[in-house]
Formats: sequence, structure tokens, C-alpha cells
Amino acid sequence: MANQNPQEKFKTLIGGQALIEGILMRGPEKQAIVVRSPEGLVKKVEDLRLTKKRAKILSWPLIRGVVNFGASMFNGVKALMFSAEYFPDEESDAEPSRFEKWAEKHLGSEWVEKAVTYFAVVVGIAFSVGLFILLPTFLTGLISGLRENYLARNLTEGAVKIVLFLGYMILVSQMKDMKRVFSYHGAEHKTIRCYEAKLPLTVENVRPMTRFHPRCGTSFLLVVVCISILCGAFLRVSNTFARMGLHLLMLPVIVAISYEINRFVGRHDNAFTRALTTPGLCMQRFTTNEPDDSMIEVAIEALTAVIPEEEGADQW
Repeated sequence: MANQNPQEKFKTLIGGQALIEGILMRGPEKQAIVVRSPEGLVKKVEDLRLTKKRAKILSWPLIRGVVNFGASMFNGVKALMFSAEYFPDEESDAEPSRFEKWAEKHLGSEWVEKAVTYFAVVVGIAFSVGLFILLPTFLTGLISGLRENYLARNLTEGAVKIVLFLGYMILVSQMKDMKRVFSYHGAEHKTIRCYEAKLPLTVENVRPMTRFHPRCGTSFLLVVVCISILCGAFLRVSNTFARMGLHLLMLPVIVAISYEINRFVGRHDNAFTRALTTPGLCMQRFTTNEPDDSMIEVAIEALTAVIPEEEGADQW
């Protein structure tokens, strides 16, 4: 599988996220949400509040990884909720609860929206950490013969983490609703590939592009899992719950290192970086699907909205 686009002329820092019948694109100055609702295309463009302009320390290596991860999670969940509003299910049509009415009346709808978004982010992070970091440690701790054999224990924990991560991604990719989301994910990658090839952003030019991209969130998550395995090699604690606690304490460091690795890989193209991106690109066989032309149109609309006016301002 080719992991680089032979037509790539430059690397952009513009990235995106697939939504429910839509795409979020984030550029250096703006982010755009485009959703294909039952009534037609809906577009929402916002100026970004860059963390490096608020405090220089937030842009320092290692610190910026944790900050950007948190910001991406918040903006991603918020965008996902925005897209979901155009496709309500039966439960969402129900009458708001008394608490929801009270909160909106006394605290305001904007505060409620932020509270719900933060809660969703916390739940999402807790689920991921619990499933891919803490559960493998707990399960491995049940094997009495491994408790004092730290090398074997760490290797077993690592194997369980990889199996759980791969299994989860493969199972999710088989869900009917997620197949369309992953098709939008493919449209996002193809459109960015076309833009990096400096070709006009048309459906005809985007369609033949590869749906695999080395600078992808899926690859980042896989790197996080792998770095957590390497960091676990330094643990010399036999108590299972103590190990789980140490894994939690190491999480910011793991995220920070993973971000810097992804940043390095994104800036360079050689045999070493291609080897590092290959596992993530293979994973994208499950997390991206070939999009139809209507999905590509959404991706083009979203990407066009965040391209900076100054050429080269989005150079990676």
C-alpha cells in the first residue's frame, strides 16, 4: 500500500474530522463545519482562538500536545453535536426534562451547551482510557504468574492493548451508521490530498486521490497506545491498582510525546518516517471508506472555507 501521494507538492497543517453527514475542517485561522442536511448544505465557519496567542507557554514542545489534544476533543465533540441536530432521533423529539428547562432558564442555553460538551469530552476520554489503558492492566493483573515478572507483564499488557484497540476499531467499522461516517472520513483525506497536490478542488480531481493520509487522528491514537506500552516498560510495581494509577499519571506525558512524534512524522518524508506511519495507514483501511461524490462536495466546501488568504500560511 502506498503511504505517500506521489503528487504531493507540500504538507498542510489543515486537518479534519468526519461528522454525521458532514465534515469539520480546521485551518490555521478558521474552522468550518459543513453538513448535508435534509434541506441542503449547512455551513458554519468560526475564527479560531489560538492558544499560542493567549499564552506563549502553551505552544512549547510537550505542553502544546496536551493543550491541542484537549482543544481538538472539545471542538470535535461540539461539531459532532452540531451535525447531530439535523438528524434527530425519536428520543431527541421528546419534551425536555424539568432539569433541562431549569438549567436553560437560569444558566442560559450557551452555558448548558458548554456543560454538555465538556461532559461528553470527559466521558469520551474516560471510556478510551478505561478500555485501552486501564482494562489491559487490570486483566493482566489477574494472571498471578506475571505479577513479579515485569517484562512479561508489560509485553502481555501491550498485546492486550493492541488487540482491544484493533478489535474495537474493526467492530465499529462494521456498524451501518459508522460506514457513512468513515466514508466522510475518506472524503476528508482525499480532499486534503488533492489540495496538497496543488490541484483545483473539484470532484473530478479529488475522486482518484488515495483515502489514506499519514497525518490522521487514527494514526495518532495508535501512536498513543504504542507509547503507553513503551512507558509501561519502566514500571516496576506489582500491585495492579497502583499500576493503573501510575498509567493515569503518565497519560499527559504519553499524549505529549505522541503529539511530537506525529508532528515530526508530518514534517518529514523518508524511510524512517514512512515506517512509523505504516501501521496507522493500515488501520485506515478500517476507519476510512471510499466516499461518493456528494460527500466529496461537502469536504471541498469545508476545506475551501479554511484555506488562509496568505499562500503558505498553512504550511506544516
